[in-house]
Amino acid sequence: MTISIWRYSHLILAVVSSLFILIASVTGAILAFEPISNQLQRYAVSGTNEISLAETFSVLKNQYDEVFTLEVDKNDFVSASVITKDGNSETFYINPITGEKLGDIIKKAPVFEFATNLHRSLFLKTTGRVLIGIVSFLLFLISITGVKLILKRQGGFKRFFSKVVKENFNQYYHVIIGRYTLIPIVIITLTGVYLSLEKFDVLPDTKISHNYPEPIEVDEKLALNNFETFQNIKLSDVKSVEFPFSDDIEDYFIVKLHDKELLVNQFSGAIVSRQNTTWTALLSNWSLILHTGQGTIVWSIVLLLASLAILFFMYSGFAMTLKRRKETSKIKNKFNKEDAEYIILVGSETGQTFNSAKQYFEALLGAGHSVFIAALNQYSTYDSAKHLIIFASTYGEGEAPISASNFEKLFKNVKQHQTIQYSVIGFGSLSYPDYCKYAIEVNDMLQKKEGFEAHLPLFKINNQSFETFKTWINQWNESTNQDLKIKFQKPHIKLKTLKEFKVINKTEPNSDDSFLVQLRPNQKLKYDSGDLLSLYPEVDFIERQYSIGKIENDIILSIKKHEFGVCSNYFNNLKVNDIVKAQVKRNADFHFPTAVKDVVMIANGTGIAPFLGMINDNQKQIETHLFWGGRTQDSLNIYENIIETAFSKNTLSSFHIAYSQEQKDKIYVQDIILDHQELLSNVLLNNGIIMICGSIAMQNRVLEVLNNITTEQLNKPLSTFESNGQIKMDCY
Repeated sequence: MTISIWRYSHLILAVVSSLFILIASVTGAILAFEPISNQLQRYAVSGTNEISLAETFSVLKNQYDEVFTLEVDKNDFVSASVITKDGNSETFYINPITGEKLGDIIKKAPVFEFATNLHRSLFLKTTGRVLIGIVSFLLFLISITGVKLILKRQGGFKRFFSKVVKENFNQYYHVIIGRYTLIPIVIITLTGVYLSLEKFDVLPDTKISHNYPEPIEVDEKLALNNFETFQNIKLSDVKSVEFPFSDDIEDYFIVKLHDKELLVNQFSGAIVSRQNTTWTALLSNWSLILHTGQGTIVWSIVLLLASLAILFFMYSGFAMTLKRRKETSKIKNKFNKEDAEYIILVGSETGQTFNSAKQYFEALLGAGHSVFIAALNQYSTYDSAKHLIIFASTYGEGEAPISASNFEKLFKNVKQHQTIQYSVIGFGSLSYPDYCKYAIEVNDMLQKKEGFEAHLPLFKINNQSFETFKTWINQWNESTNQDLKIKFQKPHIKLKTLKEFKVINKTEPNSDDSFLVQLRPNQKLKYDSGDLLSLYPEVDFIERQYSIGKIENDIILSIKKHEFGVCSNYFNNLKVNDIVKAQVKRNADFHFPTAVKDVVMIANGTGIAPFLGMINDNQKQIETHLFWGGRTQDSLNIYENIIETAFSKNTLSSFHIAYSQEQKDKIYVQDIILDHQELLSNVLLNNGIIMICGSIAMQNRVLEVLNNITTEQLNKPLSTFESNGQIKMDCY
């Protein structure tokens, strides 16, 4: 329920203020260019921290008949208001070293003038300023609620900057960009609120009042360059100087510095009054700089990017909301809940889980079954139900997703009239410590409730995996003697973007039906071991991905042939010199680390492929230990030459093998990990990296073992090291 409050608050605030935020963001992006364009003008003179006020005054007195004011703006441009030798009154930028004119005062461009007025007050004067102040505060609240949602999603502060699972473009970049623009946006909003309060005199007065002393007669008037006060003030510390209006001793120099204001006697140069700048004035000055970017190109660029980010958040946020509503509303039931034998309930956060549920729903309908589908929040009595199938995703730290927030309460209060068989499919990501936690909780609820019998054990799907979902469908078909056909939507692939790869070598399948394929791109491509080769077979154009091992400039794939496997049979039928059309996708989170002392690689079966490339490209000869599980000695033969080469190059430190079929007692890769607890503990303790590649079943067992090792040996759960980025996984 808590997460719903934060989410709805975030959405409502965004909807209420969307028009004003849109205007403020667009005009803010435009105005970010103004300080950039000003800074590109060549009026700044280097070395103002070395030039004294006395030196500048001396050259100005010689260059002009009279000087009224001197100003140093936020761009470090020095301007003076003077009467020239020709008797003209002018204001322009000067060189403080020579006194010569550099150029006329920059006039505000019409586009910036228009954008400024719209940004400040919407052309509504006082009413507009009030609205903009309120909108700035609302945007601040939106930022805070957004951060809270990210924390919930990622699993707390420690995982705030950890890997984000990419479900779709809008969701992924909404989180990624949000994390990196949070601070600039908070600064923009708070300074905007502060500047609005300043305009309405809500804040304490920033004006400085001087106590004018009784004038003391001075016999001789010193030259300005002899004023000790001006000799000690550097031009870089000056904001402005007002010269005395007359030669009367009661008229003083008014020198405004960054932190104080001085009254200086025009005859002796003595300071007659010194007042520190108020804290409200300092805050106002910094608020103006931070809100507008005046005087700095770098911060102006940051403000520009932050303004563009806000526009993207508006688009992606509303797009996700509409998509979520669309996914949950477009499913139409042909049967009502009282007549359906199959009840499908869905707990989804982004709408992705509804896609899988819908495919299963349509397959059951196609097989002639009566089916009803709804959100978990609509749980009720089902008079004719024989099967209850729950598709449940997990949000953040194991919380219920948005469409299941009330399920637990409903489940406790609603009693079914007959025994129902249930199956739970959990959707989540192994990148998060609470993988499929909510699905586990739902499964536990059903186990403990009278009137429910498990039809299939809890099944977990990592990152909406298409292949893993097909595995569950096969389990369902076997357990029910059905042959459900899932209609997967064919993606639109731009065939022109696919690259050509030439087959250089291919081994014959071994006793495990595993084989190696060596591919060479026909054009120059950038890729590394751990990246993914995406293939789109003509049968369905559904993407299949294979982890890449890069040796020299060739791609090494390790593939297991399946009897009805579309891609595995395609690769197995390839001949040398055949052409494969595919594309390489970067997988930067699974590249070999080069800034650590130790790396442990854990794989089973064909998951060894990316590690084959990594151990042969370990140029820094980092201590690398490979753990691998296969069926028999014959399973290893196709990899043996590559591993021996790595040992000869000193790029592999140790190799540990587990054979599951060579002896009476089966040994798996997680078993040999237990035999090397000290090695694994030391690697993690010394900030080393553990990499895991292979089947999800293997990964789950390995993670359990690793968690036991870290808990017992290091007194820390494995999630601590996952949060530190010390566990890298690419499993399927």
